Amino acid sequence: MLSVVRELAPLRHHPQEPALWAGPGPVGPEWREGGYVFATVWGDPVPPDTVSSLVADLIRAHNSSVAGDDRDGLLPLARLHDLRHVHATTLLLAGVPVHVVAARLGHADPSVTLRVYAHVIRDQVAEAAEVFARSIAASSTAGVSKSVSKKAPRRAAEGF
Repeated sequence: MLSVVRELAPLRHHPQEPALWAGPGPVGPEWREGGYVFATVWGDPVPPDTVSSLVADLIRAHNSSVAGDDRDGLLPLARLHDLRHVHATTLLLAGVPVHVVAARLGHADPSVTLRVYAHVIRDQVAEAAEVFARSIAASSTAGVSKSVSKKAPRRAAEGF
């Protein structure tokens, strides 16, 4: 199973990027383990604005390194919070149940997730309708005629 924390683990002890440390830093026993992905050298959480600035700087650095005509290689400027939306949208489009996505986002109630991501769910409903229509069309062109449901025979002894 893919884990974001496992994927980011190699960055924990990257001495050139102290803002990316997420494990015992250079302070030794003074380190405060909090399990943060982005932590200060003391182990405290890095303020979200700092991480957002780092993300923007990394995107700008990447875009400046892309060859002149390679427009496909450019990344859109994004805030760290935008990555949260990408994460939620990707999970929903992959069919992960709303209550699971809500839990990952820290929403106490899945109705919050439904409200924020209603456009994604609406798209899935339309897609499901198209899948059903194609399935029905394929069945009718193949000459297959099967009953969708079977009724149990009524039994006189049961009073039906």
